Amino acid sequence: MDENTALARLRRGDEKALEWFVTRYTPYVGAIVWNVIGGRLSVQDGEEITADVFLTLWRNREKPREGSVRSYLGAIARSRAIDRLRRTAGEPELEYDELDMAVEGPEGSVLAREDKTLLLRAVDELGPPDREIFLRRYYFGQTAPEIGKKLGMRPEAVRQRLKRGRDLLRERLTKGAHENGYF
Repeated sequence: MDENTALARLRRGDEKALEWFVTRYTPYVGAIVWNVIGGRLSVQDGEEITADVFLTLWRNREKPREGSVRSYLGAIARSRAIDRLRRTAGEPELEYDELDMAVEGPEGSVLAREDKTLLLRAVDELGPPDREIFLRRYYFGQTAPEIGKKLGMRPEAVRQRLKRGRDLLRERLTKGAHENGYF
């Protein structure tokens, strides 16, 4: 069965189609969950979050579009993991050493490591408080008002720093990609 067939069957309420998605995407969803929760929650919590992602897929089976189920599941996994961290662990620590990008195949693994290195180096070069703002927004999923409250800044100032930082990161990453022969 291919993904589009499985999605059509899932929309008709076919539980075998859900099993197909669970079998195919559990490693991917699990990787996202573990990258977010790290060692801060138990194995059982991680498994529960992963299962909840597929339950959400079942309950909202009309939402994913053909060709976008993977990204739909990834977004839900990240969101559910962040929500669980907030509820059980309070304020997350700003560490990202375990950040991984889920990419299939050996070439993907090598490219993901290189991309991760470039990205983390570029974020580190932003310096305080921009580095912390970026980590809080894009790694921990905090909103501009949440970040502003924590750092004593107005949400508008946080958004402005994010925009300037994105522009700077785009410039640095594009330069790094050219230097590494990606273009």
